[in-house]
Amino acid sequence: MDILLLIISLGAYLAANVVKKLYTDRTASTPHIFLFTSVGSLIAAIVLFAWGGVSAFSWFTALLGILFGTVTALQGIFHMAALKAGPLSYTTVIVSFSTLITALSGMLFFNESPKITQGIGIVLMLVSFVLANVGKGEDKKTNLKWLVFCILTFIGTGAIGIMQKVHQSSDDRAQLNEFLVIAFAVSALICGVAYLFMKGKEKKPEAAEGSSASALPLILFTVISGVAVAVNNKLNLYLSGVMESAVFFPVVNGGGLILTTLAALVLFRERLTRVQWLGVGVGILSVVFLCLG
Repeated sequence: MDILLLIISLGAYLAANVVKKLYTDRTASTPHIFLFTSVGSLIAAIVLFAWGGVSAFSWFTALLGILFGTVTALQGIFHMAALKAGPLSYTTVIVSFSTLITALSGMLFFNESPKITQGIGIVLMLVSFVLANVGKGEDKKTNLKWLVFCILTFIGTGAIGIMQKVHQSSDDRAQLNEFLVIAFAVSALICGVAYLFMKGKEKKPEAAEGSSASALPLILFTVISGVAVAVNNKLNLYLSGVMESAVFFPVVNGGGLILTTLAALVLFRERLTRVQWLGVGVGILSVVFLCLG
């Protein structure tokens, strides 16, 4: 049963990444990226509420959920911006390096001992970072912009991992669903307000995105993303508590990376240089080694 849930979780992770890339490829509007993140977070909150309901919760769960939701909103925006500026494959690799942040937090705050595999993972991660910028050199400015958004997403994802660990290490860990519902509701609110603010500052309406023909797939992508994010978050937090860490983390992180890379190659026909593809491979190995720690 756990293996089936793991497969569903990986499928949800892949679906969320694919529809985000499809969405960013079809809209050039910054406000619409805020709208996507807001509506997607709202859908995720509704799905989680319907899935597990909401019972009484502590102030600790509420406050940490608000902080979690704020960081989730920022991470979602940076991730969409990175996907718009660069390839799905390498973006996913760099974002997955956030495992390093959670590993370091474990050593600093949870008395976890460093492992040799984590050291190997860090070295491979640095190699992958270097290879990320070894390309054709056609547009260094765009490449730097993409890398900055990737790093910001990497930091945000790491912070999210730390907060999940903090909550699940507390006496209120049973309030998992309440924690996630609060977080995604806050993310939806923040991104919704940002969308209205950005939309009000727009000078020219975007006719291409205003038509029903173009709006329908964008709405569908948003719904799929919200449901997939909810399923992936809930299942991963459950599985991390019932499966062996040496099995769960390498499979869920390495497997998700491999699936996303294949999707980038098959669905989006991404054209990276041989050196960059080598960097993707090194990055996948890096994440697996970090997780083995």
